[in-house]
Amino acid sequence: MKSLFSHPRRPASALLALMLLVCCGCSNAPAQFSSTGTRLTVYAFSAGAADAFLLTSKTAAVLIDCGEKGFGKEIVQHLRDLGIQRLDYLILTHFDKDHVGGAAKVLQSVEIGQILQSNVPKDSKAYRSYLEALEETGETPKTVQEELSFSLDGVQYTVLPPAEHYAANESNNSSLILTVSNGADRLLFPGDAEEERIAAFLDLHLGTFQFLKVPHHGRFGGETEHLIQAIQPEIAVITSSEEEPEDAATVRCLEQAGATVCLTRDGPVVIESTGSGITARQDPS
Repeated sequence: MKSLFSHPRRPASALLALMLLVCCGCSNAPAQFSSTGTRLTVYAFSAGAADAFLLTSKTAAVLIDCGEKGFGKEIVQHLRDLGIQRLDYLILTHFDKDHVGGAAKVLQSVEIGQILQSNVPKDSKAYRSYLEALEETGETPKTVQEELSFSLDGVQYTVLPPAEHYAANESNNSSLILTVSNGADRLLFPGDAEEERIAAFLDLHLGTFQFLKVPHHGRFGGETEHLIQAIQPEIAVITSSEEEPEDAATVRCLEQAGATVCLTRDGPVVIESTGSGITARQDPS
């Protein structure tokens, strides 16, 4: 946990030197950048067993999920600290309270270009608070029914809705799955997708991803190993807490595949992508 973990795309002739330099673990050291490619920063909030990810590039900001009720204040403060007054996109992968709970505060505090949301509503206090904030602010979200793509600062975002209705684990399996491509770097955010949805995603054969937001807070399921083997992540972030820790089997599977595992319960995680490699470090703040 003390040294920089970096995954630059380098020629084979440099492989031996790279292997000598790389140590596993999230780092507290400053990130290193390549001179090529777009700089994309992913900030994984330490929100307990809940999701909140901020993706920023030169002129753009995208927020994926908002944690539980009360966490919106921390998101808004972080945006203010960065001088961000506007989100280009707010993406709510699904409507469980640990993803939509902080959305009302974000809506009330920050200008938003477009809200993208899951197509399966959920009757809950957190969801009703979100609806009330939409009415208060006059925002009109887009319910994603078909694959949707957009580009910001040369970074390509693709949002994949479920292709069918899942009777099992309906809310989690309705998660919007987000893929992000920055040059040669590919990042995957699957929300809380469970076995049925992960199996359908794998049927798309989208190849490898250097970064994985581990679905469902690191719970180990029947498709967990298949997902990890298929995408071969180099860096994986798990959103967990001391009260709701990740499954040891998930961590073991990731590490056996060669991935560095970062836990948000140890603090926020900062992932930097240059378009030709990624790094991860634990934020001491």
